[in-house]
Amino acid sequence: MNKKIFILSGVILLLLILTASLIFRSGKNFLAGQKDSSKAQSLLNEAKSLQAKGDLLGARSVYQKLVNDFSNSNDVMSWQRTIDDVNIKLLFSPVMTPKSVLYEIKSGDTLNKIAREFKTTTDLIKKSNNLSSDIINPGKKIKIWNAPFSILVDKSQNILILKSDEEIIKTYIVSTGKNNSTPVGTFKITSKLMNPTWFKTGAVIPAGSPENVLGTRWLGLDKPSYGIHGTIEPQDLGKQVTQGCVRMANPEVEELYTIVPVGTEVVIVD
Repeated sequence: MNKKIFILSGVILLLLILTASLIFRSGKNFLAGQKDSSKAQSLLNEAKSLQAKGDLLGARSVYQKLVNDFSNSNDVMSWQRTIDDVNIKLLFSPVMTPKSVLYEIKSGDTLNKIAREFKTTTDLIKKSNNLSSDIINPGKKIKIWNAPFSILVDKSQNILILKSDEEIIKTYIVSTGKNNSTPVGTFKITSKLMNPTWFKTGAVIPAGSPENVLGTRWLGLDKPSYGIHGTIEPQDLGKQVTQGCVRMANPEVEELYTIVPVGTEVVIVD
């Protein structure tokens, strides 16, 4: 009888020790979670403060630290979208970055000439220097983005990733071809059109028509009949519904059109 009581007491004691250990670990994890949450909130406040002060480079750095250090947070996608927004603001502002140079306009320069020399677009030069016309004056210094752009389209996720020197600038939700009809491979942008006409089989659909599926911009690839363009069906973005082209929301394809020059590499993967 005493032996049974002794064994039972031992079992109870072991259970108490295990329970206490679990409570201790839970409390420790809870405190660690609180500490992480507090640290994340502190970084977020810092990032927002830097952004409000116009320090976009500083804000981006802190947001990136949030994404890297707290990758399991429910807010990570929100932080990443903010990084995308900040990247575009940096592109479209006079703020100098490690990927830009300050160029002094020379006699005989034109925006087209400068754009060709640096493999960029006149639209981006104008946008990032707050230029309202193509007229430029020798001696003036302007910001030029000096790193090549590239595009990656992932059909499995229906996303388009804009990169510069392999650094992700922004990720866009797109539509790709139904029945896997969007071609896979490495291509180049060979043409750019504003408000394109759609030459549909048996009909010509003018720009601005509610039936023109090309939307407001066309970036043609070196594979005939395929390109990246706008849409009249934004509700279908994120789906495989096109005849093979890559569709974007009109404001976003207009943004991309401003940034990437003819010759930009486009890689499409399954």
